[in-house]
Amino acid sequence: MIRVPLQLQQAAGLFALLVLAKYTAYFHLPWSNVACILFFAAAFEHLCLFAIRKKLDFFSFSSLSTAMGVMLMMATSQLWIYFVVIGFGLLQKHILVFEKRHFFNPSNFALLFGLFFFYDDAHLVLGQLGDALWFVTVVVVLAVVVLIRANRWVIPLAFVGSYLFLQYLLVVQHDPVVVFEEIQHRFYSVSFVVFTLFMLTDPRTTPSGDQQQFLFGFVLALIAVCLDRYFGFRVQHLFIALFVLSPLVPLVTNWRTAKEQKKLLLLTSMIMAVVLSVSVFIESRAPYYFEMNG
Repeated sequence: MIRVPLQLQQAAGLFALLVLAKYTAYFHLPWSNVACILFFAAAFEHLCLFAIRKKLDFFSFSSLSTAMGVMLMMATSQLWIYFVVIGFGLLQKHILVFEKRHFFNPSNFALLFGLFFFYDDAHLVLGQLGDALWFVTVVVVLAVVVLIRANRWVIPLAFVGSYLFLQYLLVVQHDPVVVFEEIQHRFYSVSFVVFTLFMLTDPRTTPSGDQQQFLFGFVLALIAVCLDRYFGFRVQHLFIALFVLSPLVPLVTNWRTAKEQKKLLLLTSMIMAVVLSVSVFIESRAPYYFEMNG
């Protein structure tokens, strides 16, 4: 029996969502641009692989997943911006690595890179996939198959439960304008579900143990909710929370077995200094409001 590679399965699932979004929701890119972006991502990734390995003995389907993740979450009228942010998202995973452990999810890194350098021209949007219940169901079915196979199903469960609880405890209880139904409605956004089920569960940037996965999901929700509490709800808070938390995963999971603990600590400290600076800069920018419509 032929076993489909996990990366291919994930890429196929994201492509199916992209097709559905194009014909049933508000996905804005024409197919010609989608093809160009996917071709660029694959070509750039394999160029990096050849430069490092001096050979190409497999196809990196993850490069396509990175590109599709960016297209589904970011909107810009400049095609070249997609090339730049996806290129740096792919490049960093070959540079920022410690004992085969990545520090950042490539798609999330690309999105934050876009916000930092192109804040006025590249926007994060959660409306491209609409809010149809049947679409949410399709996303959940496609994602669950991947999550069970990758053993990352604890993270989204911990994140969703913690997010709802902490939003009620830290936001709703202290802000009379915000009602809990508004928090619940965020989960009707298909893009929010895609973020929760696909972007939070990258095996290379998340812990493998169930307890560590639960802690990862809880802390991620805590960071996002605290940002909402003190700065008001902004779409970027989910991505910033993942951006801030991910670099700490190698330190926690690899510390005991690391051959060069001092190097790991120094590298993590340097990365976190940059991450916090970038996050503060993005938060200091004026919020934008992006409406999706037909």
